[in-house]
Amino acid sequence: MNFLWNGPTRGPMLLLAHGSGAPMDSPFLETVATGLGERGLRVGRFEFPYMQKRRETGGKRPPDSREKLIACWREAVQAVPGPVVLAGKSLGGRIASYLADEVGARALVVLGYPYHPPGRPDSLRIEHLEHLQTPSLFLQGTRDVFGSPDEIASYPLSPSIRREWIADGDHAFVPRVSSGRTEQQNLALAVDRVVDFLQGI
Repeated sequence: MNFLWNGPTRGPMLLLAHGSGAPMDSPFLETVATGLGERGLRVGRFEFPYMQKRRETGGKRPPDSREKLIACWREAVQAVPGPVVLAGKSLGGRIASYLADEVGARALVVLGYPYHPPGRPDSLRIEHLEHLQTPSLFLQGTRDVFGSPDEIASYPLSPSIRREWIADGDHAFVPRVSSGRTEQQNLALAVDRVVDFLQGI
């Protein structure tokens, strides 16, 4: 398994998985991983098999089955020593949430949880989140089409999940120009929120 590393060579370890449509070196993950690394976290990024195939062939491929994605996450955890923080963008975070308890993760961080497909609020992906025990931070843009603040407030989520919001952010935390905020500000805020959360546990 290939990793991209940011931050110190020793210290707290955070494994970071990509979302469904962008690889581990996407601008979003580059910015987040670099920011977390500069704050003292050792960040390791990896790719799921379907994304590796996309990189090799240049063709589009749908995500692997949930079972295969979970197996890949498990392999990533086993490849590094000691307890780790599991983190992921969208799909990567969702898959991490299925095995955080199993692997004894120190914490779970999800950057934009895909609570439901866009426009399909009845197709929820939260059945396992009610009983999640790992201390968790779910960061969500207030304009995220995969789950709005009003929708999420009604979900039966575990008390171990801390929900925080990125002002005017979409699924990638990008705000509208009219908000007066910038993408860079929102990504910096996301890094701050993750660091504050991890320091608190």
